Amino acid sequence: MMESEAWAQRAPEDEVLKQLRLADTYFRHSVASLVILDRDFNFVRVNQTYADACRRDINDFVGHNHFDLFPSDARLIFEEVLRSKQGYVTFTRPFEFADQPERGVTYWDWTLVPVLDLAGEVEYLVFSLVEVTARKRAEQLIWHQANIDGLTGAPNRYLFKERLQQRLDLVPPAPFALLLLDLDHFKEVNDTLGHDKGDELLIEAVRRIDACLGGPGQAARLGGDEFAVTVTDREQLATLDNLAGRLVASVAAPYHLGGERAFVSASIGIAHYPTDGATIADLLRHADQAMYAAKSAGRNRYTRFSHALQDAMQQRISLSNDLRDALGLGQLEVHYQPIVELATGRVCKAEALLRWHHPRRGAVSPAHFVPLAEASGLIVDIGDWVFRRAAEQVRRVMALDCPEFQIGVNVSPLQFRNDAGMRKRWLAHLAALGLPTRSVGIEITEGLLLDVSAELTETLRRFSAAGIQISLDDFGTGYASLAYLTRFDLDVLKIDRTFVHRMDSHASDLALCEAIVAMAHKLGMTVVAEGVETRRQRDLLEAAGCDYGQGYLFARPMAGPALEASLRGARH
Repeated sequence: MMESEAWAQRAPEDEVLKQLRLADTYFRHSVASLVILDRDFNFVRVNQTYADACRRDINDFVGHNHFDLFPSDARLIFEEVLRSKQGYVTFTRPFEFADQPERGVTYWDWTLVPVLDLAGEVEYLVFSLVEVTARKRAEQLIWHQANIDGLTGAPNRYLFKERLQQRLDLVPPAPFALLLLDLDHFKEVNDTLGHDKGDELLIEAVRRIDACLGGPGQAARLGGDEFAVTVTDREQLATLDNLAGRLVASVAAPYHLGGERAFVSASIGIAHYPTDGATIADLLRHADQAMYAAKSAGRNRYTRFSHALQDAMQQRISLSNDLRDALGLGQLEVHYQPIVELATGRVCKAEALLRWHHPRRGAVSPAHFVPLAEASGLIVDIGDWVFRRAAEQVRRVMALDCPEFQIGVNVSPLQFRNDAGMRKRWLAHLAALGLPTRSVGIEITEGLLLDVSAELTETLRRFSAAGIQISLDDFGTGYASLAYLTRFDLDVLKIDRTFVHRMDSHASDLALCEAIVAMAHKLGMTVVAEGVETRRQRDLLEAAGCDYGQGYLFARPMAGPALEASLRGARH
């Protein structure tokens, strides 16, 4: 027997009536929506608050079945209460009024109480409702802000990692692939077209990734221009190379951004669960290593993780750490490769080339350690040191009765971007040594010219105005158009060795070298041909009017004392 029934049997009749009147008053005037149903879910009574919440007349309910008026999956909960006959149940359910579509989805907190008869069977169901739509929408907004990227609408890093952990927790575990995708050259879009256009590109990139994978919400934005995808579909896993290829091609298609066209590509790293890692940290690290390998291999491609790749990455990290100490420990040296005037055979220039003698690895190729120096920011200090060594070397050479001698130093694009005081510092150093500014030139690559920022243009202009000669190195292998040759103050054009190497056996390469020489002279520039290795190449270049040659035919790179000895020998 319920406590209320026992009390009713003991209480005087007038007290019972008093309590019933109080209950009736509460029912009619409660701010909560109150409803009484029979065991077949027919309305027995509702209060005015409930009628108002439903936007119906209070007389519209009695005689009707609750779930005929308001179809809902909550019926399953009601039926379970009928079966259990115990206690009460609270729950929250979304609901959409069919006859009031303008209200959209509403949310309600329910409290459902069974009322038993003397035989212990459910005679009535009493429930109360409180609309919590505002609260639920606030919770949804908070969840959305915490889990969804505000720009692209894609899941953010937090939600992606949460879902990834859910996949890892599956029993039994199910294999899947993790793809990390980074946009190549996205910074150039932001710098040249502005951040608004960059945002448009990111939104379109997400749409393209999702389309390749079969629907919205597939790509998560981890931050910046980096995205992540998990591939779980068996068919997609079986043809993962095809899928990755489609992603690369889709991202690389031109972007039309409000009248402007932009081009980016994607570098993708792939790691597999469980073979490449059993934790989120391992999978993300290995996919990131594979993505870096894709970038190092030329971008616009995908790379799968492998243990050989991991070993190479660890060696790279070790080498990068060693490079931080190399300058202070005296492991770096500057060698100089002579540049010969073809008409006279005189050595009147040299290019400064950095060398690293590692105590355990021996000679480390610049192709290996210069990118590490750029990635770590060490290139600024190392580049400054190379310039000073070259300046000191040219002063010693000029003392050998070579007053017009010049040494060129290679300057990384990152030195221009990250070292605002470079120009003033270098000019001051030349002045302190009593050297003319033309004694040390700077060599840049075509890639630097793609940065059309006002700061770069002004820096190059000021170098040139101060008398520093500027050489464009490796011409013909990069992305620079002929327009760049007139936009910047360039003094020297260096023909890349790939054209020189085949000019004596391929008529097209010879014609190209001849055209470069003629064009450079028309623009007031002198020309240096790199990689000259045979007498035949030298003769063809001289016949084409090329001014200077550099290569093993004339001399290999040598240390400073050897350069001085060579110049002394040439003058005796």
